[in-house]
Amino acid sequence: MAKLIYSALTSLDGYIVDEEGSFDWAEPDAEVHAFVNELERPVGTHLYGRRMYEVMRFWETEIDPSAPAHFRDYGEIWRSADKVVYSSTLQSVSTPRTRLERSFHPEAVRSLKAALDRDISIGGSGLAAHAIQAGLVDEYHLFLNPIAVGGGTHFLPDHVRVELELIDEHRFANGVVHLHYRTSS
Repeated sequence: MAKLIYSALTSLDGYIVDEEGSFDWAEPDAEVHAFVNELERPVGTHLYGRRMYEVMRFWETEIDPSAPAHFRDYGEIWRSADKVVYSSTLQSVSTPRTRLERSFHPEAVRSLKAALDRDISIGGSGLAAHAIQAGLVDEYHLFLNPIAVGGGTHFLPDHVRVELELIDEHRFANGVVHLHYRTSS
C-alpha cells in the first residue's frame, strides 16, 4: 500500500509563497536539492492542482546537459513518475504520463493508495488541504527556510487538526531545516 506524502519548502512562518506570489526565497541549494531528490525517488505518482502542475511541468523539458547534476537528476525522477492533475479549468495536460481529473474525490485517492506499491506525493496547498481534511495524508516533509515572509499562501489549511509524530529532522548548511512527520494513529 502506498503512502500519501505532502512536502513543501516553506518560510519559517509557514508560507509556501509570499504575498506577491514569489517563492524564489525557497529555491533549494545543491545540498537541499539532492536531499529532496532522494525523497522523491521512491514516488511513483504525483497529485497536483493546476497551478502546481504548471510550475512543475518545467521538469518535463529540463534536460540541459550543462545544468547541475541535481537538476538533471530531479528532471529524470519527475519524468519517470505518473501525474494526476486536478483542475476544472485546464483544457488538457501537456506532459506524458499525465492524466486530468476534473475534481478531487477522497475515495478515489484511497483506492489509488491501496492499489499502488510506490508512494504518492501531493503538491499544491489547495489540493493538499482537501487530502488533509479527508485524513489521507500519511507523511509530511517540511523544509523550513530561514526567512519570515509575513503573508502569502499557507503550507497547511486552517481549521484542521492533525496529530503528528516527528520521525526525523535534518539541518542543512544553508540554515534550512527538514522536518519529517508521520500522521499519528
